[in-house]
Amino acid sequence: MRGWLVIVALVYGFGQNWLQNLIPGFGGDDGDSSKDAEFLNFIFESVAWVIAGGLLVLLLILGGFYLSWKMTRYQLTDRHVNVRSGIVFRQQRQARIDRVQAIDIVQPLIARIFGLAELKFEVADGGSTAMKLAFLKLPAAKELRGAILARAAGLRAEAAGDGPRPGATAPAATDGTAAPDAVVQDAPVAPENVLVRVPPGRLIASIVLSPAVWIAVIVLGVGLAVQFATDGAFLMVYLLPGLFGFVPWIWGLFNNGYNFAAAVSPDGLRLSYGLLDTRHQTVPPGRIQAVQVRQGVIWRLMGWHKIVINVAGYGASADGGETRSTVLPVGTRADVLNILSIVLPNPGTDRPLELVEAGIAGSGGAEGFTTTPRSARLLSPLAWRRQGFTVTESAVFSRYGFLLRYLDIVPHERTQGISLVQGPLARAASVCSVRMMTTDGPVSPYIVQAASPVARRFFLEQSARAARARAAHDHNHWLDDDPYGTGVAQLPVAQQAMSAGATEDPARGAAPAPNQHERDNQHD
Repeated sequence: MRGWLVIVALVYGFGQNWLQNLIPGFGGDDGDSSKDAEFLNFIFESVAWVIAGGLLVLLLILGGFYLSWKMTRYQLTDRHVNVRSGIVFRQQRQARIDRVQAIDIVQPLIARIFGLAELKFEVADGGSTAMKLAFLKLPAAKELRGAILARAAGLRAEAAGDGPRPGATAPAATDGTAAPDAVVQDAPVAPENVLVRVPPGRLIASIVLSPAVWIAVIVLGVGLAVQFATDGAFLMVYLLPGLFGFVPWIWGLFNNGYNFAAAVSPDGLRLSYGLLDTRHQTVPPGRIQAVQVRQGVIWRLMGWHKIVINVAGYGASADGGETRSTVLPVGTRADVLNILSIVLPNPGTDRPLELVEAGIAGSGGAEGFTTTPRSARLLSPLAWRRQGFTVTESAVFSRYGFLLRYLDIVPHERTQGISLVQGPLARAASVCSVRMMTTDGPVSPYIVQAASPVARRFFLEQSARAARARAAHDHNHWLDDDPYGTGVAQLPVAQQAMSAGATEDPARGAAPAPNQHERDNQHD
């Protein structure tokens, strides 16, 4: 799977040079017949050496990748995932299981043909994929994902001598054999209940109606007009390079959004999508740092929305960060509510539906929103009535934007920093903006142009709220501890998954009642 790209690149490079000499004029040369004849004579006289050299290069490439595969080992324990690799330079990487933020199963097109998959799991490392295991058989990748999520949820391996539990099996050792000194509980694939699917027709229509496509069409029309006025010079120099970048971008939107489905399971939020390259993501409960609901001016006529999130490791610099951070590429208002019920199971209010409606399309002070004062209406003449925020027991909701509407949601325990921003015009209008920092990602939540006394009071109060929430609710083992302090926060998630018809598993049923033992406060 890894070596075929290198082989194709070498064959392409050699074949291109060969054709340039074999076919007169191929590749833009002058087509000198004497050079072509010399090259053909060399090929026919040295065909045996050429074949032998090609086979030697092929064997070296395959041998190198074979040794790379042979020297790769992985180990799963109760606390860590260890991966050792390297031929000349050895590398060992270790990831704490209780810090796993998300797990992806990726199947490139060639891997899908052979039934293989790549397992990627993220930890809070700032934006790059922490660990990769490529390639595993697809059933093995799903089982390993289940085992890692089970340990991250707090299901411990049994100590040696305690005797195996019903259905227990021995863990894989570093060489893939069974380890005789411990047994662990089986971690079958958790059941799931699909809540949202994106039809291909809606996906295509959303791409066609996106502002970027309309801008590209306008630019293309202007370019064609200039093309006729400049005898084709403008088209060749400026227009074609832009189209070469625009067409892959459109294809990426369709390929990454095709067959999109979002499901709920005891493991957390599950996403699956892709046409040629398929991806299956799993984000455990409580790992989402911030949520943003977007709605463009054209999509507003169709009632469509997009939802993106911040997850540690899914930053913009990561592999496909924007795509992996999208939990709803295009959906209706009902789809938005379904997704929010998964990513924000405890909104901290008795009126969650009304609050979300006011945040997405409302204005004024409905549902407790504090809006921008009239003194700032000259700074934001169209949006000042809509700009506002409200605070619930568990999160901050901030809305802003007029043509492009945004609703940012940040759980209190995920607030990593706060800053006040005030320029000279805002100072003259007695308003101030507040930025809330989370992990790197597409969501940059902030409160726009609040009254200065209100912004300062929020600044101090939110700092205290974030500290209290992090101390009380920020726990890693969601099946061992209650992450939201309610005792029933994860119960509806498990019940929804079980209602899909799956057999209830005692180890993965409802979340247990809150433990009375001392909370495990871990600081990195």
